[in-house]
Amino acid sequence: MTSWDIKPQGVQGQLRLTGERAGDLEKALRTLMTHMSEAAYAAGTAVPGSAAALPTPTMQGPVPTGQVPLSQRGSTGPVGAALSQYLEKRQTDLKAMGERIQAALLGAAKATNEYVEGDLTAAKHAQDAAKNMRLDQLRDAAGGDK
Repeated sequence: MTSWDIKPQGVQGQLRLTGERAGDLEKALRTLMTHMSEAAYAAGTAVPGSAAALPTPTMQGPVPTGQVPLSQRGSTGPVGAALSQYLEKRQTDLKAMGERIQAALLGAAKATNEYVEGDLTAAKHAQDAAKNMRLDQLRDAAGGDK
């Protein structure tokens, strides 16, 4: 291959599309976490009802934004514990997946910008060379018009 044929506008469109898909993936992962948490709670506990840790009367009332609802603060059964362990083990993989996507997008953008800069630099060198060309020397060279 003697030359590159990169269309920066096409790369920009693909980066935008990939970024949108990455956003969709992030939403799906958030939904997964929410559903896993709900499944863990809904699975219940293996602890007899009276032995389960229930909210105390002093914990009644509204909870701050972002806090676990009082109804969900109780003992976790084996299913909930298994789901929690599963997510703990996958957390590094999921984080790495997002980091790889981000690195790929940033790398492609940087490479395209360098390509464009290289084209601009090459064009400037060609223009500078043309400006410095002495036409009188070209005329005197063999084959030139006299």
